Amino acid sequence: MSTEVITLIVILFVLLFTSTPIAMALGLTSFVYLYYFTTVPLTQVVERLFNALNSFPLMAIPFFVLAANIMTRGGISRRLTEFGNALVGQYRGGMAMTAVLACMFFAAVSGSSPATVIAVGTLMIPAMIRHGYSKEFSTGLIATSGSLGILIPPSIPLIVYGIATETSIGDLFLAGILPGLVAGLMLLGMAVWVSRRRNFGEHTGERLPRGTRRRAFRDAILALLLPVIVLGGIYGGIFTPTEAAAAAVAYSFIVAMLIYRELTFKDLATVFLNSAKTSAMVMFIIANGILFTFVLSLERIPNQVTSGIAGMNLEPWQFLLIVNVVLLIVGCFMETSSALLILAPILLPIALELGVDPIHLGVIMVMNLEIGMITPPLGLNLFVASGLSGMSVLQVAKAALPSAGVLLVALILVTYLPILSLALIS
Repeated sequence: MSTEVITLIVILFVLLFTSTPIAMALGLTSFVYLYYFTTVPLTQVVERLFNALNSFPLMAIPFFVLAANIMTRGGISRRLTEFGNALVGQYRGGMAMTAVLACMFFAAVSGSSPATVIAVGTLMIPAMIRHGYSKEFSTGLIATSGSLGILIPPSIPLIVYGIATETSIGDLFLAGILPGLVAGLMLLGMAVWVSRRRNFGEHTGERLPRGTRRRAFRDAILALLLPVIVLGGIYGGIFTPTEAAAAAVAYSFIVAMLIYRELTFKDLATVFLNSAKTSAMVMFIIANGILFTFVLSLERIPNQVTSGIAGMNLEPWQFLLIVNVVLLIVGCFMETSSALLILAPILLPIALELGVDPIHLGVIMVMNLEIGMITPPLGLNLFVASGLSGMSVLQVAKAALPSAGVLLVALILVTYLPILSLALIS
C-alpha cells in the first residue's frame, strides 16, 4: 500500500473520529490529497462538485424530501396510522402492529427513513405508551420500523446506488418491494410475539364498527394511492423516477391543501425551509462522496481491491458474507449515501465477476445500511427517536436490539435468496 493511500485513509478516519461532518471529512480528505499528491488543478474540485450534482436522476431526492414533509404536515401520516389501527387495532399487540404498518405505508410514499420515524413516531410513541406499552419497546420498534423508509420504494438510497453504479433505478425500486415486505412482516410478527409475552397493550377482541373502519379507509385512500401513482407511473412508462418524484409533490400538495385542508399557506414556508435544509445536506454529502470516489479512482483503489479479492478465489456466498460484515460495520460509522457512493463502485466489479446480479447487490447494500440507521454511534434513527421519546441515544439503541435482530435475519434471507430481490424484475 502506497504512502498516498495510507495518508488518505488516516486523514479520513482522523476527521471522522473527531466528529467532523461526513461531507466535510470526505471533501477535506479529497482536497488534501489532490493538493499534495497530484498535479490535478484544484479547479477540478469545483468542477467535480458541480458535475456530481448536475444529474437529472438526482433531482428526485429533493422532490421526495419535499413530498415527505408535505405529507407529515398535511395530515397524511396521521390518516395512514388511523387506517393501520382500523385494520389490526383490536388484537393483542394491535397498536404495535399499527406502528409497523404505518411505517411501511409511509415508507412507500416518502423514501426517507428519518422522515418515517418523525411522521409515525410523533403520533405512535405517545399513543403506545398510553395503551400500556413500555416506552423502551415503543421507541425501539418505531426506530427500527422507520428504517424501512430507505428500502421500500421509492427509496433515496436506491436512487444513490443507481447513480453510483449506472443501474436502472426503476429496476432497483421493483427489487426493493419484496425484501421490504419480508422485513415488515417479520417486524409485525415480532411485535405481536413481544406484546403477548409481556402483556403489552389492550386486547378487546372486538373489531371496530364497520362504519369506523370504512371511514378510516376512506380517509386514507388518497394517501394509499400515492405509491400506486408513483410506482405505477414509473413501471407503466408514463414518467421517469425524477418525474415521479415531482408528481408525488404535486399530488401530496393537492391532497394536503385542497382536500384534507390541513396544510395552509402559512405552513408552506416551514415545509419548504425544512425540505431545503434536508436536501442541501444530502446533496452536499453526495457531491463530496463522488469527489472522494474520483480520488479513489486516481489511486486505482477499486481495481486493487477487486484484484485482491478475485485472487482469494471466493465463492459468491463467501463474498456476500464478507460484504454483509463489512457493511454492517461501515453502517455504524458512515452515513448511508456516502457509504454507497464510496463502496458501490468498489464492490460492483467483484460482484459482476462472481456472477452476483448488480440489482441484488444494491438491495443487499441498502439493507445493511438500513440496519446501520439503528446502530450507534452514527445511527440517525436513534437520534430522531431519542428526540421524540426523551430517552438517551444509548437507551434507544438498547431498546432497538431485538427488532434489529429481526432485520438481520431478514438480511440473511434476502442475501441468500436472490429471488426475493429479482422476482419482480422481468
